[in-house]
Amino acid sequence: MTEKGYFASIFARDPAARSRFEILTLYPGVHAVGLYRVAHKLWQLRARWLAQVVAHFARFVTGIEIHPAARLGRRLFIDHGFGVVIGETAEVGDDCTLYQGVTLGGTSWQPEKRHPTLGNNVVVGAGAKVLGPITIGDGARIGSNSVVVKNVPAGATVVGIPGHVVVKPEERARSRAALAQRIGFEAYGQEAQTPDPVAYAIDCVLDHLQVVDRRLERLCEELRKAGIPLSHTADAPAATRPNGASEADPTPR
Repeated sequence: MTEKGYFASIFARDPAARSRFEILTLYPGVHAVGLYRVAHKLWQLRARWLAQVVAHFARFVTGIEIHPAARLGRRLFIDHGFGVVIGETAEVGDDCTLYQGVTLGGTSWQPEKRHPTLGNNVVVGAGAKVLGPITIGDGARIGSNSVVVKNVPAGATVVGIPGHVVVKPEERARSRAALAQRIGFEAYGQEAQTPDPVAYAIDCVLDHLQVVDRRLERLCEELRKAGIPLSHTADAPAATRPNGASEADPTPR
């Protein structure tokens, strides 16, 4: 990981950042991650007590507690950071973002894998608790103050106590986007942390249009099999006809 790439990733995720010097001197999350790298290296060298001393000093200075045995990926950004706790067997992928008050905690007293594993590009909102040896998929979003105790699929958005998926990437979402592009509607490009009732209503309309399209296609196929000629406009799905066109009047108004 290059220094330039790390700073660029912070600028991309924090519009309040003004300069590299400011980030290097005033961002406790950067200090905590830097000291963790030292402590983790000492842990790997089996200098366990010294590693714990460095981690303890980092907690005292930054208010962020990261166990030296945890595995953190590249370009981790801990924004604000106060109160963040990352446990011993936690694993965090590349380009993840954690906000203040986040806990990656364990649910067992046994010396085993007991902390969560975060994939790449995961965002965990302020105050969220991710507990147990669960897996958070790549690109997942966890809303503020959520308590997550079950696996989260890649790209999903989770909110609530206990955490539940409110936005789940699936084939339906891709088909909605394709249909929206076909009929000239620009689908929402970014997922919100909480469901938008207007977006939900539009999704329902798009789902209904897909059902109507499939039924029309089956009807046209049956008519062709019966030898009944169909005009080009009548044969096209309803969503792709020109504005104002109908079967009786194939010429666009």
